[in-house]
Amino acid sequence: MSIRSLAVAVRAGALAALILLAAGCATRSETVVLLPEQSGRDTAVVVKGSEGEVVLDKPYAAYTHSRTRDRTYTATPDEVKAAFGGALAAQPTRAASFTLYFVENKDELTDESKAVVEGVFAEIARRPVPDVLVIGHTDTVGSDAVNDALALQRAEAIRRELIRRGVAAANVQASGRGKRELAVPTPDNVAEPRNRRVVIQVR
Repeated sequence: MSIRSLAVAVRAGALAALILLAAGCATRSETVVLLPEQSGRDTAVVVKGSEGEVVLDKPYAAYTHSRTRDRTYTATPDEVKAAFGGALAAQPTRAASFTLYFVENKDELTDESKAVVEGVFAEIARRPVPDVLVIGHTDTVGSDAVNDALALQRAEAIRRELIRRGVAAANVQASGRGKRELAVPTPDNVAEPRNRRVVIQVR
């Protein structure tokens, strides 16, 4: 019997692996293939082979280990699809994140962010049962209490719009972080536009 395995390495905040086992005969082999990171960020995986560690840091970089030999090579998308298409198709859809920015001291989106909203709905529509988390943030102008209220107000405004557009209320959660998690660190009382935001996580 032979067992062929694929470890597909991806990064979504942390490194994860998907293992597929298939039956054959005679020998055991293991294959690791690094797939492209959908966000475009660089990623890598370290494989421990019989002769030491091997770093796979390019899309489709691959490493095969068997009782007779080890081999590092570059796989093709067609090879990966042919051998492991079923396992890849069974993966859950990756989480997506969107950031919308607000006019100062309001729960009104900037014109640029209004144009991003349709992309949020398109991503939600791709998922049979979407799970949406809306997190509001502020800049550092004003007290903690004022910013906490404004952050939640912004998140709730987006939540209401999502529900109005057809997303089930039970599938959307809203929360506010005030000025505790700044995108751009600033001292108090700085009106930094990039901190006046809502982050929408679609899972």
